[in-house]
Amino acid sequence: MDQRGDWPERSAWIRDGVDALPRHLFAPRRVWRWDGHAYVPVDHGHDPAGWADEVYAGPDAATVTQVTNGLPTSSLSCQAVVVDMLDSLLLEPGHRVLELGTGNGWDAALLDRRAGPGLTVSVEADPDLAETARRALAAAGVMVDVQVGDGNQGWAPKAPYDRVIATYAVERIPWAWVEQVKPGGRIVTPWGRLGHVALTVADDGRSATGWVQGLAQFMPDRRTLHAEPGFTQVRAGSEPDGEQPFVRDLAPLRDDVHLRFALRVALPDLRIALAEDADGLNAWIHDARQSWAVLSAVGGGRTIALQGGPRRLADELEAAWNTWLEQGAPDLYDFGMTVTDSGTAQYMWVNDSQSGPRWPVT
Repeated sequence: MDQRGDWPERSAWIRDGVDALPRHLFAPRRVWRWDGHAYVPVDHGHDPAGWADEVYAGPDAATVTQVTNGLPTSSLSCQAVVVDMLDSLLLEPGHRVLELGTGNGWDAALLDRRAGPGLTVSVEADPDLAETARRALAAAGVMVDVQVGDGNQGWAPKAPYDRVIATYAVERIPWAWVEQVKPGGRIVTPWGRLGHVALTVADDGRSATGWVQGLAQFMPDRRTLHAEPGFTQVRAGSEPDGEQPFVRDLAPLRDDVHLRFALRVALPDLRIALAEDADGLNAWIHDARQSWAVLSAVGGGRTIALQGGPRRLADELEAAWNTWLEQGAPDLYDFGMTVTDSGTAQYMWVNDSQSGPRWPVT
């Protein structure tokens, strides 16, 4: 973090907090490592060095702390993202804070250290995780009120709050979050599993708007975790409707985070996976329902598109890509979000919340 200049200058308290409340104090004695085929346990008692390697794998690496049915369901978020989101929160001493998604309690401890003892409420859906977090927080001498509940409902008994921060990704902003924040207060949340936004609640409390703050991948709300079909399932539902050349180089789809974010905004239901073979870069695309496309490298710098289902996903992808270029290829920090009308109207916009192009959040 020091070498990369990743500690935010305006939030020096975060560096002090991480030093005082190091990550390993909130890591369970069993964490999980991906061995290329499955998640395998790494226990502190049997392999303390391996355990430490997982907890401190690097600023950009999350530590998987819970696996359910072979898939990760909780983690200690990577330190760089934790720091970035806390910086975006603009938290000051004396602020009342609501955290949604306690996990192992590390974020809650950092919030408490900044806001002051007893001013942070944290809501966790998993009772076992909530109890684990309570024990870790108590051992660290931290006073956080950890409640078991649905984070999307916020926590009304202690409202209103000056700040709300979520540690899991949502597609739409729950209106309860806006209702429970004071006018002028701030909401920081991962959106769309790809980035995080910081919204300011309007003076009349009837809307919230703000800018995208950063790019990272987050676990979704537990109710949607693993609920959608994968490419193979969608592909099995229809045969390709012919083939056509796809003339655009696919490398930016892999390498340009700003393009990827713009496509996520314009085509929120598309799921895109990429892999390279001897012929070049390939893409598998589906909408988690009935439509799919494969962009297949065939050698010699050529790519062909196969599509099936009611939608033409390769064509939609190319059209959204063209629109982004026509708009001057805005980067992810040029995008923002507005939530209004009791949460029924939510949209992303670019460059200007009033006059810029906008896309509904569905």
